[in-house]
Amino acid sequence: MSNKTTVGDLIAAFLEQCGVQTAFGVISIHNMPMLDAIGRRGKIRFVGARGEAGAVNMADGLARVSGQLGVAFTSTGTGAGNPAGAMVEALTASTPLLHLTGQIEAQYLDRNCGYIHEVPRQLEMLSAISKAAYRVRNAQTALATVREAVRVAQTAPTGPVSVEIPIDIQSAEVDWPADLGAPHITTITHESAQVERLANALADAKRPMLWLGSGARHATQAVKRLMALGFGVVTSVHGRGVLPEDEPMLLGAFNAHPAVEKFYKTCDAVVVVGSRLRGNETMKFKLALPQPLYRVDADVLADSRAYPNDLFVHGDAASVLDELATRLEGRLSVDPAFAADLAAVHEVAVGEMVKGLGPYKRLVEALQAVAGRDYNWVRDVTISNSSWGNRLLKIFTPRASAYAVNGGIGQGLQMAIGAAVAGSAAKTICIVGDGGLMLNVGELATAVQENISVLIVLMNDQRYGVIKNIQDVQYAGRNYYVELKQPDFGQLCASMGVKHYLLSSLESVQDVLSEGIGQSGPVVVEVDML
Repeated sequence: MSNKTTVGDLIAAFLEQCGVQTAFGVISIHNMPMLDAIGRRGKIRFVGARGEAGAVNMADGLARVSGQLGVAFTSTGTGAGNPAGAMVEALTASTPLLHLTGQIEAQYLDRNCGYIHEVPRQLEMLSAISKAAYRVRNAQTALATVREAVRVAQTAPTGPVSVEIPIDIQSAEVDWPADLGAPHITTITHESAQVERLANALADAKRPMLWLGSGARHATQAVKRLMALGFGVVTSVHGRGVLPEDEPMLLGAFNAHPAVEKFYKTCDAVVVVGSRLRGNETMKFKLALPQPLYRVDADVLADSRAYPNDLFVHGDAASVLDELATRLEGRLSVDPAFAADLAAVHEVAVGEMVKGLGPYKRLVEALQAVAGRDYNWVRDVTISNSSWGNRLLKIFTPRASAYAVNGGIGQGLQMAIGAAVAGSAAKTICIVGDGGLMLNVGELATAVQENISVLIVLMNDQRYGVIKNIQDVQYAGRNYYVELKQPDFGQLCASMGVKHYLLSSLESVQDVLSEGIGQSGPVVVEVDML
């Protein structure tokens, strides 16, 4: 038996050792050795997207809902550039993702000779849209390079990492290594003295709050300990689900509502955990947060970023909060009215949002009834998501929520495909607008070919609704360039073999959603907003 293998086979075998069960991508002349190996070995499911952007968004969606490594393959040149927006989204969302792209033959690299798929400074481009980017320089270092890429991608603060591998190196023979194991991922340690300082600073607080971001998604048990001591909790949109959203003492993601800002003024401390306090959730950093403000983060550069903090603890959210709870046990004396006040302001925020829904209240109620507690809630940038999808529909697990954190339109369907493939929830529901769906409508064919069960709620107003609203408010109603000629989505779905329902009213919406979500493969429920 030969001890030799190709680099392509070596990479496929290594990904198996990393626990990768599904990868996404577009096959090309410059990634064939790797994908041929995956096909022959038959241990990793390969989902062929219709575009590289879609493939990276799918890998992103899988990683977000599962917590595992997302993997996407693209070609070099244009194929490596196509997913730039999707890579930026993964970078913004801190998604652990491995982007494997081809490269032209090593002897022609960086010579600008006009070789097909050649891009001068491709590595620089990838560096700009990735947490890190590497080039495999020779066959002997291929495994070490990809292993380091996986380690960096999965080390907090996590993020997407790109690796370009020249086509001749992918095909080159090497010896099977003695060690094919996945990299060791270390958890950031913290200074206990800093946690003690934080506990001492909080010991006299009567109305303390936690603001939780996505960096706290693995800290549920520690958060529950602090909540039991009397802490109130609010989350960013990206941090939703750290606690089930029917928990008492939880404001959910109603973090910038006027009534909530007024409530903050009655609080005497806030600990921000694993959150960037993004501008769109803090009124461009003008939201008046409780003071003093403390911060816990795995990113050392988060110290006093966006908002100045009185104390910073660099460390893993779960371990820091667990130690903080231990140090505060028996020391806090929380205002007896705090819980009731928090519940009241949450009721006000929810009530005002529901009041603004009009007839769409029935849609929200139907979605909640059909979804149950075990589902993924994936959203594209639509007026419906901006108004209620990001906050109102309750989710119950730390990784059930996925949406375009960077605000890019047209990424929801692909992320939903990845989320559904992950199999971490019983069902996946996705809300998209007509404008966003058409940006990457070809990926609907991917969902059909792979028989991916996802319920797609299509909010069709035949325009870029979010942009029109902004124009109405800020540009005196001058609605330039937002009206969209759309296809007959029923006929489009029929041509692909997708089950389609059209709702011109919401009277039967729950029956339609119930029927749709029980079917195999993708289902589109189109809501005629006009």
